[in-house]
Amino acid sequence: MNEPLNGLRVIDFGQYIAAPGAGQNLADLGADVIKVEPPTGDQARGIGHFGTAMVRANNRGKRSIAVDLRTPAGQAIVRDLLASADVLLHNFRHGVSERLGLGPESLLGRHPRLVYGFVTGFGTRGPSAYRVGLDIAAQAEFAVMDLTGAADGDPQRVGFPVADVLAAQALTSGVLAALVRRAATGRGGIVETSLMEAVVHAQAATWAEYELSGDVPRRRGNGQALAAPAADLVRTRDGGALVVSAYTPSKFAALCRAIDRPELADDPRFASNQARVAHRQELLDMLHATLGRLDRDEALALLRTAGIVCGSVRRFDEVVDDPDVRASGLIARCGDGGTAPTTPFSLDGRRSAITPPAPEVGEHTHAVLAELGRTEAQITALAANGTVVGPFTPHKETAAS
Repeated sequence: MNEPLNGLRVIDFGQYIAAPGAGQNLADLGADVIKVEPPTGDQARGIGHFGTAMVRANNRGKRSIAVDLRTPAGQAIVRDLLASADVLLHNFRHGVSERLGLGPESLLGRHPRLVYGFVTGFGTRGPSAYRVGLDIAAQAEFAVMDLTGAADGDPQRVGFPVADVLAAQALTSGVLAALVRRAATGRGGIVETSLMEAVVHAQAATWAEYELSGDVPRRRGNGQALAAPAADLVRTRDGGALVVSAYTPSKFAALCRAIDRPELADDPRFASNQARVAHRQELLDMLHATLGRLDRDEALALLRTAGIVCGSVRRFDEVVDDPDVRASGLIARCGDGGTAPTTPFSLDGRRSAITPPAPEVGEHTHAVLAELGRTEAQITALAANGTVVGPFTPHKETAAS
């Protein structure tokens, strides 16, 4: 694709998902993203396959430089990097960036065109500003878990790190907005978001429902609180499952005809959406009695022919092999032999089909230092005293072991 961020440089101090995910989005759009890691690497690198998956998913195509920011020489390297940067990203705990000399006000004073983007757990203005914030805490404290799961079961987390992912997307949107403004005004700015803001924003419809009804939204498993059938689960003869939504008058009538029960559309228990919500279980029992006699694919074909919104509940391996996913061009080939989802949109019908893999810790330290004007002798000295780590010097822990 004609990469829209080609020529822009991003300095990414992020670890785990939220900030690195935003950096990944910018890298997929063509930016030169330099991942600045401590000598031991992104903390996610040290937690087994779980962390390796995070690194692989959120750092493709970036360059890694491993620098000890606690040393004057390391801080000088970062200052030189920032002199050429368009965007800075981080997810340090509130206050850490200032202690490292990377606070937004001081950097924008020296680099007024810089777009400074960061994400915290709970924002920087309230009583939780200095708390450690991870995905699961945001899911728990801002109602995501309370609204997920069966009505009579325990609260459950969403099956992927939804707060981190939403925060990465929010940070990306804010950075792109700031870059558009900079193109018009020449002025950079500070883009701030948090896991809290991202998950609360994502629940805007639930917020509106609460204001309209006055009823606290409750966990109810499948199905929508104010519509039926809507996202309701139906089991099929072969052990499969599908979800059905047909809550408008015309769609419900079409559903009734499709299952050979046209009289249900006029049944007082089901004649309006409000009535169907009140008699949801009776309605579901009837759907199970009819669709449950079919195999999953047969039930899906019947409903789709009738124009009913429905979906098969599928395992992850079925998604990986889905022909629509493959046809979309969403899955790119990685340089390490694997594959990965790339940008969730195309530009002029195109997106990159090949993506470099995530870098090793400090894989590009030597090259980046050379770009910054460091001589071979200087690079060797920086490596010898542990200020930087790269393929030219063994990792301290590796050497000790």
